Amino acid sequence: MKVKVYETRSGEETRELGKMMGESAQSGSVFALSGDLGTGKTVFAQGFAEGLGIYGPVNSPTFTILQIYEEGRIPFFHFDVYRIGDPEEMEEVGYEDCFYGDGVSLVEWAELIEDLLPPGVIRICLEKDPDKGFDYRKITVRQEDNNEDSSN
Repeated sequence: MKVKVYETRSGEETRELGKMMGESAQSGSVFALSGDLGTGKTVFAQGFAEGLGIYGPVNSPTFTILQIYEEGRIPFFHFDVYRIGDPEEMEEVGYEDCFYGDGVSLVEWAELIEDLLPPGVIRICLEKDPDKGFDYRKITVRQEDNNEDSSN
């Protein structure tokens, strides 16, 4: 497992990190975002989309679960599973077609569907530290090997 830790001190820096990761994202990748409310998951996702070449509005699909963007260099499947009550709801939105298809998936609140995440998932945890400032974020990126169990 590869682990990198980033520190950002503004929403713009968090967005830029997302953009950098979006620029290097490969088709078939799944990114699992976690973090408390207000840690910047949506800001990160907006930058990620920009890195894929998507410049329109990108908002968390909290009530629709999935938003699909096809105007970038590869299809972008943006999930927000905060309101998922049962993993079967993910089947209703066709998550397998996204996770195992030709695009890139980014899942906000991914810990809520842990058992559905594929091997090789890239985990991104955003954390606040009030002692370091209101806008400070510690962003830990863990990339599992494809043969690792995603429950680790």
